[in-house]
Amino acid sequence: MSTDSTFDRARHGLAIELLRLARPRDWLKNVFVLMPLPFALASGASLEIIPILLGLAGMSLANSAVYALNDVVDAERDRMSARKRLRPVASGAISRQGALAAAAIWLAAGLGLAQLTGQPGAPVILAVYAGINVLYSLGAKHMPLVDAFLLSSGFVLRVVLGCVLVGVAPSNWLLLLASALALLIALGKRRGELIQTPVAAQRPALAGYSRVFLDQAMGIVAGVTIFGYALYCIETPLLIDGREFASLPFVVFGVLEYLRLVQVRNEGESPIDLLLRSPNLLVTGLGWVLASLWSVGLTRLVS
Repeated sequence: MSTDSTFDRARHGLAIELLRLARPRDWLKNVFVLMPLPFALASGASLEIIPILLGLAGMSLANSAVYALNDVVDAERDRMSARKRLRPVASGAISRQGALAAAAIWLAAGLGLAQLTGQPGAPVILAVYAGINVLYSLGAKHMPLVDAFLLSSGFVLRVVLGCVLVGVAPSNWLLLLASALALLIALGKRRGELIQTPVAAQRPALAGYSRVFLDQAMGIVAGVTIFGYALYCIETPLLIDGREFASLPFVVFGVLEYLRLVQVRNEGESPIDLLLRSPNLLVTGLGWVLASLWSVGLTRLVS
């Protein structure tokens, strides 16, 4: 076998491991960036596709940088997990130094793309997102409840980024609902980890949780999400008369279905896996999008 052929195979293998390190599948979480768009457009914001795409790409690269850093910090613990031990850093396919270098490059590229959106707030949001996750990776994730709130903040920042990309300020209603929904997902993730992860491989924060506490906390946050959204539908002037509650049934069903999957089927450790394995949640999400567009008036969005 020639030296060139061996080098090409090694380079190809490294590229695959870097792609695995970046976790592009988890970029699906950035759908939160698009959530405020129907209501922002109804309030008079203009839709410009290029800044939105640049912002999504920038956030995706920032996500990958955060994942790489977290994999470096968690490498030893990941080796004790049947599922996580195959991650590039834990398996030794990529060195710690290589992963940190990739994280730095991805973060710099993400900030650069955010700058190209023309919205000064976009790179600031990505920098805040990265800073919070550095704190999370370096120790805050070991503190019960603090870890869940920091996890949820990443989803909220995605929503805020969506507002920034279309040039509108996030409303108090949006921040409340995004925070409640994000916290619900974070608590569900911790419950899934508590149930599915062997004790030896569990993160220290899980010692501060119990199934009963997490079920009760999720019930409270789910109630805030549903009733908060219902009140928003009543109070907001953006919805057309007679269509105020068009999207509410999808929110109620989606929240209850998420609770069912997490608390009855013990899923939730990976929100992306849970979503992709659940046709009900996928259909509900599509229904919410269509109902939201109808409730604000499709003609107002395209005129």
